[in-house]
Amino acid sequence: MKITLFLIYVLQLAISYFLRFINLRYLKMHGSEVPENFAGAIDPDTLSKTSAYTLDLSRAGLVEAVFGSVILIAFLFCGLLGMYDGWVSSLSDSFIVGGVLFFLVLFLVQTLLDIPFSLYQTFHIENRYGFNTMTGKLWVADLVKSTAISLVLLALMTGGAFYLVRFSPDWWWLWVWGFFALVTLFLMYISPYVIEPLFFKFKPVSKEGLEEDIRGLLSKAGLEVSRVMEVDASRRSRHSNAYFTGIGRVKRIVLFDTLLEQMDNREALAILAHEAGHWKKHHIVKRLILTEVGSLAVLFAAFQLLQWGGLPGLIGLEQASFPAKLVILGFLGSLISFPLTPLGSWLSRRHEWQADRFAAELSGTPDALASALIKLTRENLSNLHPHPLYARIYYSHPPVVERVARLLEGNQGS
Repeated sequence: MKITLFLIYVLQLAISYFLRFINLRYLKMHGSEVPENFAGAIDPDTLSKTSAYTLDLSRAGLVEAVFGSVILIAFLFCGLLGMYDGWVSSLSDSFIVGGVLFFLVLFLVQTLLDIPFSLYQTFHIENRYGFNTMTGKLWVADLVKSTAISLVLLALMTGGAFYLVRFSPDWWWLWVWGFFALVTLFLMYISPYVIEPLFFKFKPVSKEGLEEDIRGLLSKAGLEVSRVMEVDASRRSRHSNAYFTGIGRVKRIVLFDTLLEQMDNREALAILAHEAGHWKKHHIVKRLILTEVGSLAVLFAAFQLLQWGGLPGLIGLEQASFPAKLVILGFLGSLISFPLTPLGSWLSRRHEWQADRFAAELSGTPDALASALIKLTRENLSNLHPHPLYARIYYSHPPVVERVARLLEGNQGS
């Protein structure tokens, strides 16, 4: 069975690498073509720069993916998991403490292994194309803060989960699901006021008349937000974005200062109308419900499989601790979920089409959203020519050329 699992994983890797290959080949074939609705906004020099940026990111991503796959194969199929499991077990006899240490050390190792790739992308690729504005000092500060926050959250969540497993051996799958769901909602509630300010500085939108226009637009949509904020994203990158954050009474709109520099008020409103469409169409709630239902099913399946004595033998181990079995289950889950990737991408793209349609109807100016998307594409050097198959499988948003065409044609299908 170990060989079978290994071959299945290799097949999955081969498929993913093939998709990367055809996507890059497609870009090389069509990367110099200016789409019809982009003429005048995208020139050949920008297209050339976009292609080079996409290729550089893809190559760096491929190297990172291959490195990660080699590490995973060594860990699971070459006995390192068994050695690591034995080492952690020697540190503590406590089921809870041992479980927490098991995942904390794994997280720290993964964080350290990711550092060279993050440095290369930030200070080489992003620098080369004029996006990076981050200093080395700020990069280190972000790494330390994000790692510390992740360690605290991981310790609390794994500690709570292992306590529930020990407390209720027959029903832990239900209690752990409820515990994780509550923590998720709590983090969504406090994130805008506790976590996000640790990394960014927020202030009321300073662009004249924009906050009043935003509140008027949202009022028209029947939505209320606690605050409309501007964030100093330009301290780290020249990439631009806008998003909703928080839930309930604490939800707020956040605009990157880079976006406000690039967009006029009509375009900024159109982008926010799109984001409002996600709230009005209940996409966030639907995704949260779908995620929680899926999580419950996964935890129940894990509960059943953990009672099977043959689980360690799937990767050639005679025995494994509870945390090590969870790692094996996580690997099996990744194999099972890979074929479902196109379904998740399709659902996400469907929501994006609906949000585009909502924005066009709410603002009455679909051309403003089209113009904003074109600017975002140009300023962020986004790929205008993804391979159709690659986009169908991996893209959470419809290709921007298709979105702009529908908006300008007045045919924003649901």
